[in-house]
Amino acid sequence: MSGTDYLRPNFNESDIMDLRNIAIIAHVDHGKTSLIDVLLRQSGLFRDNQKVAERAMDSNDLERERGITILAKCTSLEWHGQRINIVDTPGHADFGGEVERILSMVDGVVVLVDASEGPMPQTKFVLGKALKLGLRPIVFINKVDKPEQRAHEVHDEVFDLFTSLDANDDQLDFPTLFGSAKEGWAAEGPEGPKTDMAPLFDLIWEHVSPPVADKDGPFAMLATTLESNPFLGRVLTGKISSGVIRPNMTVKALSRDGSVIEEKRVTKLLAFRGLERVPVEEAEAGDIVAITGLGKATVADTICDPQVTEAFDSQPIDPPTLAMTFSVNDSPLSGLDGDKITSRVILARLEREAEGNVALRIGKTPDSDAIEVAGRGELQLAVLIETMRREGFELSISRPRVLFKTDPISGQQQEPIEEVVIDVDEEHSGVVVEKLGARKGDLIDMRQSGGGKQRLVFHAPSRSLIGYHGEFMTDTRGTGVMNRLFHGYAPYKGVIEGRRNGVIISLEKGSSVAYALWNLEDRGIIFIGAGEPVYGGMVIGEHAKLNDIEVNPLKAKQLTNVRASGTDEAVRLTTPVRMNLDKALAYIGDDELVEVTPNSVRIRKRYLDPHERKRHARGKKVA
Repeated sequence: MSGTDYLRPNFNESDIMDLRNIAIIAHVDHGKTSLIDVLLRQSGLFRDNQKVAERAMDSNDLERERGITILAKCTSLEWHGQRINIVDTPGHADFGGEVERILSMVDGVVVLVDASEGPMPQTKFVLGKALKLGLRPIVFINKVDKPEQRAHEVHDEVFDLFTSLDANDDQLDFPTLFGSAKEGWAAEGPEGPKTDMAPLFDLIWEHVSPPVADKDGPFAMLATTLESNPFLGRVLTGKISSGVIRPNMTVKALSRDGSVIEEKRVTKLLAFRGLERVPVEEAEAGDIVAITGLGKATVADTICDPQVTEAFDSQPIDPPTLAMTFSVNDSPLSGLDGDKITSRVILARLEREAEGNVALRIGKTPDSDAIEVAGRGELQLAVLIETMRREGFELSISRPRVLFKTDPISGQQQEPIEEVVIDVDEEHSGVVVEKLGARKGDLIDMRQSGGGKQRLVFHAPSRSLIGYHGEFMTDTRGTGVMNRLFHGYAPYKGVIEGRRNGVIISLEKGSSVAYALWNLEDRGIIFIGAGEPVYGGMVIGEHAKLNDIEVNPLKAKQLTNVRASGTDEAVRLTTPVRMNLDKALAYIGDDELVEVTPNSVRIRKRYLDPHERKRHARGKKVA
């Protein structure tokens, strides 16, 4: 029997397990992690008096700080003696690679939709992947406790979405529950009864197909996630498609083309029980497990018995659309904060990241001190940079750039286009339409979304959206919500105007002086405060005019013997505009870099020497 035969086998009824594997998919902030929290509590996994952190599945520091799920995670619970494995998937399109891999491990999905917002871009993205795999969905309309809820309208919108995604008749006949994960109840109608989550537990058991697998065949499993653990080494997680696995068993890893990568013993076998992975002595086909002991196998490889010769087909991953250059930090302040600063160490870390993150691509550049990193979007790459700086790395990061491709038929250059869904107050819709129109965005749909808000849908080039979010929040007085999703490739739309203002550049190295900054305030917006380290070529503010200017932020007040009224007034500085990592990456131009260290984020010119800067600027104009 070949390896590919184990993926969709036809076996006897006795092979069906008393187990359900499901994924919860939804748009960002629609309540996935909160729903899993309440399911874990009501299943009896925690004691009544046990203290458990909110959003227990978001264990990563960055996930808690940003309020989003970045890594797909598994958990397991028991309901009336029946076991349900649940996968919490990321809701942001930049982490779609995690979602695509995880869907191959489950037999059904719970589609979670906000009762006021309705289906959003990420709901559409992940649901389309799930329907193509033939998974039968359950729809849970969440947050019906909100005063602006429109549960029945949203239910109709979900049906329309299924139709547009070419769902089959079986998938269109989806069961629906209404409820509130925050209040801990689910029911067949928005009115209740508002008791508990029992209706959802029961529906999962009745509606989701049990895993059908061959317990008697040779062991085979497709690796879907990889992580590095300081105590266990490389940990590979996946669903067993056939056979039984035990610790100390010899297995081999096959690449996608069927070639043998390695043959090793399984050192530990781990199963998911609640929020923990616990060692077990045996696991059989249909269950989701993690194994250790393999040193080279990675995501999308087949882990199997030595007698299996063919690898599983793995789900194709959408290609990266955005790239940045990660280079060595060569500023005068290099090495003062971090201890990992060489290109060799940076490359090794990025290669390790790319092993487990299939949506990431690492490439060489002509400069030996720089590495090109391509991914799904600004957020995905910003999270990677933030993770690395917390590990002690120092980096110089270039402006994000989109990845173009050539149409094989027409030979025409094509660029990535994103579907942008914007919810704004009606009074701000005009300025949003104007700004995105100037950025080559096409308005596709415009309709009322309730509560005095309008929903605008655009198709806009990815490159035009780089750096737009901050401007969007200013234009909408912080009330607008913007969601983006990769739509496809389209012919190049021409030149798009970038940042209009120039920058204020430091000429000297030292500590900034309050008097000098006070005198610079009428020249533009200042990014730094008094007493902060600066160096020649560092950007310390935004000029009020179109050109760049070079200034001396170290200039102190001249002391004289003359004393007059008002001469010695205290210097009162305006609070500087601080650039965090996300803002800095969106702000910089092509001739600038973001210097990232464990303690600081600075903006600098690519060429620190003013003469070298002018020489390259002249060369660019000639080109």
